[in-house]
Amino acid sequence: MKVPFVDLYAQYVNIQQEIDDAISKVIADTSFIGGEDVKLFEKEFASYMGAQFCVACANGTDSIEMALKAMGVGPGDEVIVPAISWISTSEAVSTVGARPIFVDVEKDYLTIDVSKIEEKITTNTKAIIPVHLYGHPANMSEVMRIAKNYDLKVLEDCAQAHNAEWNGQKVGNIGNAGSFSFYPGKNLGAYGDAGGIITNDEALAKKVRMIANHGQLKKHDHQIEGRNSRMDGMQAAILRAKLPHLSAWTDGRIAVSDKYDRAITNTKIVKPKTDEVAKHVFHLYVIRTEKRDELKNLLESKNISVAIHYPTALPFMPCYSHFNFEFKDFPVAAENQNEILSIPMYAEMTDEMIQTVAEELNNF
Repeated sequence: MKVPFVDLYAQYVNIQQEIDDAISKVIADTSFIGGEDVKLFEKEFASYMGAQFCVACANGTDSIEMALKAMGVGPGDEVIVPAISWISTSEAVSTVGARPIFVDVEKDYLTIDVSKIEEKITTNTKAIIPVHLYGHPANMSEVMRIAKNYDLKVLEDCAQAHNAEWNGQKVGNIGNAGSFSFYPGKNLGAYGDAGGIITNDEALAKKVRMIANHGQLKKHDHQIEGRNSRMDGMQAAILRAKLPHLSAWTDGRIAVSDKYDRAITNTKIVKPKTDEVAKHVFHLYVIRTEKRDELKNLLESKNISVAIHYPTALPFMPCYSHFNFEFKDFPVAAENQNEILSIPMYAEMTDEMIQTVAEELNNF
């Protein structure tokens, strides 16, 4: 049986009329850049997340970079980031002129190890970017305590964690701002690139909006130099059609993870854990095994699609080789980059698909 890693068409079929109507309306209105759908999506997503403001933009990388810039982070500054994430997290720090300061991850959830943050703080530290990796929130209680003690900004990277919660509070709405990606494969995904920032800080939201639109809030009134990072009207309309389904899709992902948990019995496979105060939304279901590459090859030979998130931890990327990091500097990240494997995960998975994957894992 063929089991895809994700099936966006299956999702589309379930809400086909809503999507088709949304796309048709954008074409009929010729509202391709900005427009009413973007404004309404900002309002609706902010409300869903419990935030006062949302600024839509072109993608999730831009959202991190613009938020940092709006927070005043720049040349000479340092920003704390976890050793495991997609490169956008650290890349955005560098592109505003600051330096990413990597912190190892903790072994159970692979989110930033909060016990190691303070030893990395210097007089140049300006912010912390906790990444809610794979859909599991970072320990925001400790992140916020540390940030308060050292007067640091907190920008939550929520690219994989739409609707996740920490202590009953939605992520992205705990720090100073939350950055979201709406890349097609995300838990809430557009049909192209799209991103956004949520915050309860009106001045920050205004600054981000200016940066995203060439430094202007009204046409031809450029208060600062900005950039072009606007969400397309088509993507906003699609996201608006999808947003009412996000809670049900989240429940679906959690249900799939529960079934995996029960069905996978091979003790050589380490299944993902969830902190007791966290709501894990399972953007990815990531297992660990010492024979990762062997297992990956086996599953792919059985037409089960898998992926690795991520095969190289950030500090060991070629683009950071000038820092001369060694595996002993980030031992947990170093170990897990060779063991982690993402198996199929999406709300529309059938029980037969789940059982097929589990059986292959159990027979490994």
